Amino acid sequence: MNFHAVKAIYIFEMSRWRRTMFQSVVAPILTTSLYFIVFGAAIGQRIEEIDGVSYGAYIVPGLVMLMLLTQSVSNAAFGIYFPKFVGTIYEILSAPISYVEILLGYVGAAATKSVILGLIILATASLFVDLTIAHPLMMIIFLLLTALTFSLFGFIIGIWADNFEQLQFIPLLIITPLVFLGGSFYSIEMLPPFWHTVSLFNPVVYLISGFRWSFYETSDVSIFFSTAMVGVFLAVCIAVLWWIFKTGYKLRP
Repeated sequence: MNFHAVKAIYIFEMSRWRRTMFQSVVAPILTTSLYFIVFGAAIGQRIEEIDGVSYGAYIVPGLVMLMLLTQSVSNAAFGIYFPKFVGTIYEILSAPISYVEILLGYVGAAATKSVILGLIILATASLFVDLTIAHPLMMIIFLLLTALTFSLFGFIIGIWADNFEQLQFIPLLIITPLVFLGGSFYSIEMLPPFWHTVSLFNPVVYLISGFRWSFYETSDVSIFFSTAMVGVFLAVCIAVLWWIFKTGYKLRP
């Protein structure tokens, strides 16, 4: 394992992130504050509690997941797409480093950025509501697994995309709607039976439900099933990346 190569890619990606620190950090803080003002204050006056948890506190795990999923996908996708766009990807591919080392550098940096943002959002949320974390270790595990899994997914998108429109298509038109419809700001138990059943086909439901359980020990689906779904999606992403590296799909002419 060439750890120097992994470190070089990782530091380069983190340095690029630090150069845009204002929009990378301040924007999520402002967005989180607006969510609490709109959802917590306005809707919270009509919905006081869900499963014994105040509405303002109930939406915190959903807000963290919303930012975690979208940022993980976007950071990893752009990280690998930009070298393809400017042509420097061939310098990386011709260097004496393996695909695994390239993956560790880019995905590691993307996951790190997402985890930092998730913790910043948690800190911001604590200014608005009283947060309780019933299972801190489980919360950290879900945070890390989700960031890793969706960073891998974003890496796949970055390789697949041929232009900036394709790069933004899945994060904006698929991931974000799935998060909003995945119980971020409500419990799917509040839905009519038909829509409740439809929601169970949304994979994001299991991520948000499991993450929320680590805070309040309340969830829409079993915590074991939620953890299993994260594992399945992680395995699928790894399998797809193995095939991409094996065949050189959109990496080699």
